Amino acid sequence: MEEYNSGEEVSFNPDEISVSVKECVEGVIGGTDYNQSKVNQWTASIVEHSLTHLVKQGRAFKYIVNCTIMQKSGAGLHTANSCYWDTATDGETLKKTNKDYFKII
Repeated sequence: MEEYNSGEEVSFNPDEISVSVKECVEGVIGGTDYNQSKVNQWTASIVEHSLTHLVKQGRAFKYIVNCTIMQKSGAGLHTANSCYWDTATDGETLKKTNKDYFKII
């Protein structure tokens, strides 16, 4: 089986991905305040838009998109994830914003 190679750079660029993810998050939530009744809709839209942007880049990467939205009220949040990847070509990005809540991608 042939590997996908468009002749472009094949390493993960977190800065480039951060810009794309930020655009997705801002497009879905913008500067709105936390609203518990909209969290499910927001997370689904952010994941869908982020994945669509990543796939449109046409690079031969595997993508995992995780979105957690939490009201910033002093309550704790415990979460765990595990991934196995090639550190030479794969990577990650993180986005935290807004005075009312954290958005983590």
